[in-house]
Amino acid sequence: MSPLSFPAVSFELVFFLIFAAGAVATGVAMVLQSNPVRSALFLVLNLFCVAVLYLLLNAWFLATVQVLVYAGAIMVLFLFVIMLLNLGAPDRTVDRLKPQQPIAVLAGLVLALIIGGIVLSPLRTPVVTENEGIGTVESVGKNLYDPAQPWLFPFEATSILLLIAVIGSVVLAKRRLD
Repeated sequence: MSPLSFPAVSFELVFFLIFAAGAVATGVAMVLQSNPVRSALFLVLNLFCVAVLYLLLNAWFLATVQVLVYAGAIMVLFLFVIMLLNLGAPDRTVDRLKPQQPIAVLAGLVLALIIGGIVLSPLRTPVVTENEGIGTVESVGKNLYDPAQPWLFPFEATSILLLIAVIGSVVLAKRRLD
């Protein structure tokens, strides 16, 4: 290999870089939007980018669930809550958190620096795992519903929290109409 030759770049790396940059860009755009409906639509784009990243990892089941459950069902739920609470009209809402925005930006930058320092640390030892079958229906089912694993209770608790959030949004919307 001569000093001026470059290593071959795989299509997987190019797709990863494109969709990883897309996920970061749509995540930032989602946070910076003042209109909640547009923010929700940027979240949908972000979820699709993450689904493509799952596909690049050969986690077909996780990618499918990402699109069907999160980009589909959960986002419809979010849009219904936004419509019920009538958050789409920015002139009706008062931004009470405006003074906290510079502090939030500073805290986000500090967190990014800490995570970057951990990831780029030379003392970090690489973790070698066997990833055969990760992202398949069998592995997700075994890890999620096995009583010996610690994931069963948090999974069920999350579904109850989502139900409480939907009921709370309906109660808040009904209160505004009266």
